[in-house]
Amino acid sequence: MTATDRATELITVAAQAAADKLAHDIIAYDVSDVLAITDAFLLASAPNDRQVRAIVDAVEEELHEKLDIKPVRREGEREGRWVLLDYVDIVVHVQHSEERVFYALERLWKDCPQLELPPDAVATRGRGAEDGGEGSA
Repeated sequence: MTATDRATELITVAAQAAADKLAHDIIAYDVSDVLAITDAFLLASAPNDRQVRAIVDAVEEELHEKLDIKPVRREGEREGRWVLLDYVDIVVHVQHSEERVFYALERLWKDCPQLELPPDAVATRGRGAEDGGEGSA
């Protein structure tokens, strides 16, 4: 089983929105073979809580405007350290850089195939390490 076309479309829009808000290390995994609850995960990070929230807001706005979809669940917004947006077909994780390193979700999903992302999103890989996790929104 592979991620549906709808999940791939959602991932593409969400990844571009995250890249537009200067998210770091954007990556997407097709988790459809190992999870029954969703097809794909999108991971992104930011160096501060304010930027995490800005990325989450941008992802939510873009998916609503372009694809007329809203998340069925949004968790972690109050703390701004790790926000999860659940769209059923995909789950978006936006993490503070420190949480990203500590929880290392990539390690958990490394055996799952990566999904193709827009060039702007791919270009974000390694940015968090380059600036030492520091930066501003």
